[in-house]
Amino acid sequence: MKNFFIALFLICVHGLSAQVQFEAKVSKQTLGLNERLRIDFVMNDDGDNFSPPSFEGFRVVGGPSQQVSQTWINGRATFNKSYIYILLPTQKGKVIIKPASIEIKGQIYKTNPITITVTDAVDESQDPSSPNYVPDAGIHLVAEVSNSNPYFNEQITVVYKLYFAPTVNIRNARESSSPKYNSFWSQAIDMKNLTAVRSTYQGKEVGMVVWRKTVLYPQKSGKLVLEPLALDLVVDAPTNRRDMWGRYQYTTVNKTISAGAKTINVKPLPEAGKPEDFGGGVGKFNFAVKPSKTEIKHGETIDLEVSVTGNGNLKLFTLPKPVVPSALEMYDPVHTEKVTTPISGMQGKISDKYTIVPQFQGNYTIKGLTFSYFDLATKTYKSVTSEDIIIKVIDGPTSTEALASTDSTSFGKQVAKKNAKFENIALKTILKSTTKQDFFGSNLYYALTILPFVLIPIIVLARKRKEAIDSDIVGNKRKRSSRLAKKYLSEAKKQINNKEPFYIALERALHNFLKAKLHIETSEMSKEIITEILLEKNARPETVTDFINLTENCELARYAPYSSVAIQQDFDRAVNVISELEKQLS
Repeated sequence: MKNFFIALFLICVHGLSAQVQFEAKVSKQTLGLNERLRIDFVMNDDGDNFSPPSFEGFRVVGGPSQQVSQTWINGRATFNKSYIYILLPTQKGKVIIKPASIEIKGQIYKTNPITITVTDAVDESQDPSSPNYVPDAGIHLVAEVSNSNPYFNEQITVVYKLYFAPTVNIRNARESSSPKYNSFWSQAIDMKNLTAVRSTYQGKEVGMVVWRKTVLYPQKSGKLVLEPLALDLVVDAPTNRRDMWGRYQYTTVNKTISAGAKTINVKPLPEAGKPEDFGGGVGKFNFAVKPSKTEIKHGETIDLEVSVTGNGNLKLFTLPKPVVPSALEMYDPVHTEKVTTPISGMQGKISDKYTIVPQFQGNYTIKGLTFSYFDLATKTYKSVTSEDIIIKVIDGPTSTEALASTDSTSFGKQVAKKNAKFENIALKTILKSTTKQDFFGSNLYYALTILPFVLIPIIVLARKRKEAIDSDIVGNKRKRSSRLAKKYLSEAKKQINNKEPFYIALERALHNFLKAKLHIETSEMSKEIITEILLEKNARPETVTDFINLTENCELARYAPYSSVAIQQDFDRAVNVISELEKQLS
């Protein structure tokens, strides 16, 4: 009896030890806003189709990288595989890392969510031997605002300048956080090339690069915040150590710098003296209303252009609309903008062009239009009024003749419209039968009676067909792998400009293609087994060699420098190899 319990205990222990484990481990659960977090997604069995969380509240600054280990102890194999990410927090407070998922032996496993507490930035270690030590690279990112107290819709500019000490070398820089300019109309100035020039910062001679220029127009008054711009830099910076010749030794470090948020205090436009027809124009403008001609024949058209030229918020207000006599038919305008936005703000011309068609001969007056705007130079409202325009239509029917013609040619319709008390007298008679057929014994009755007997065998056959499909576990697994191969091949095409995500998706596409075609699991996918099975299934040796080379290339290319041309070539090779194997294995 004792031996029975011991055997039962050993069986339970072995069953528990054979369970699949998939968990997330973090380097720390409390960190500063400027510290980095390592997270490992660890599994004790090989899996496929790993899906990381979105990492909301963090920015990925390293990874994903993989670690795989397999050991044998007393005849028992131990397998471990990890996906590793390095994260940088983007906000303070409690941030939740959502579950990751992976497919292992046909089952989906997920990690538990992890709560991370992010505090204020902490002091960086000043000990050169510390792994957290980062030398002072003398790098600063500054946002210069042309006017921090503008009027509503007044143009301002923000210029981001990157200052750096002459002793450092910036090897790479990219925006890690770009401002959204909420409550502003914005236009970025195209920076064709970034050139370093000599400058001074806080009394010291430094190098300077203008990173970005943006033109802004505030769209509401009050205190508006410009979100900070942040850059990720790879910098060669001097350390406190010197070589045998007394020169400082350099180290390559990653730095994240921010220009900081800026507060803009926007003043509302003054209410005193504001015209009733004020449409929102702010700047310095000229206003004009011009017809294409003033004397026309009946059937011809006139183009009436209402335009504003000058400097100011040209794209942010509407032009006044002309009012024409009823004898002139006016169509909706064609709006045109010929506006450029240099660093000094919008300048150019906007216009609305109306097409006007006269109905009768005669002289018609289009009254002058008034355009009002706020002049920033004088801080007052100004109004410009155009002259009246007289249109002469030299031929065609008069309004009296046209009315008589309308009454004589459509007498019946006019009488029906103008005499409302006779509207209930129909001009046409529609006869309807007073007898109704009973539902019982009708065609609809018999159709509804027979329909269930027709549908029952169809439903039975459809259900048996579904059960047969569901019971085909191998076939369903092949279909799922085939769908995943197509999905990841499509994902690789989308990521063709991003090296690492591209090769991860391409490798998954190749693995799932093999699972669908060869009926093997990922753990069985050694190069020798794949080559042997493909050759047994009559695949051409050169095609098999191309496939193996492509899978090896996917593993190496993620960690080696690669050009966009090579990435495109690998994608084309993958499409060709999969297409050839589809033909040869069918």
